[in-house]
Amino acid sequence: MPQQSSMHHYLNWAKERIDEMDAALASFEVKAGQAKVESKAKTDQFLSDLTKRRDEFQEMLKAKAQAGEAAWVEAKADLERQWNGFEAQVKAYFEGAGKQLEQQQATFKDIAAAQARAWREAADKIGEAAGKVAAARTGDIDAALKQMKSDASEAEARLQKLKQAGSESWSVMSAALAESRKAFDQANKAAWEALKGADTKS
Repeated sequence: MPQQSSMHHYLNWAKERIDEMDAALASFEVKAGQAKVESKAKTDQFLSDLTKRRDEFQEMLKAKAQAGEAAWVEAKADLERQWNGFEAQVKAYFEGAGKQLEQQQATFKDIAAAQARAWREAADKIGEAAGKVAAARTGDIDAALKQMKSDASEAEARLQKLKQAGSESWSVMSAALAESRKAFDQANKAAWEALKGADTKS
């Protein structure tokens, strides 16, 4: 179980990023369908580039999914670079596209919803795994799971507030998503570490 706990942490981290990539792509695909003829080629190329980055991320994830924890530590750095490239491309699009407030808000909304789903799914997986550990050893796990759910609610409330404001720049919205993502990563890791620790005590 300790090896499995470590792997779940990495898998949740990667799945959250893929979910965000998919949400961003879906948002941009809607916009691409509405693009005027003169900007259609540019929009299609942008979507193609983003899709390629997402696919490379997924392929790298699949290649490392069966590897041990040591391979994951190395792979995470490569996946992080892929993720950063995806994010940078989205940011460059919004900076270069001028005032596309409606598209920014739609993309933010879709990515925020993907993050919220990732929080819930990770908490559910941890809860299921905790149920398999001896009841006497679940105190730390229950505390970590409760904290994760609390953090998820707080993150969702902050993102919801920003969605309702609606007039923020992409850099402000992106920073809020990054803050939520960081909180997810910390909560995800803490919960799986608690599970790992409880399993080694039993």
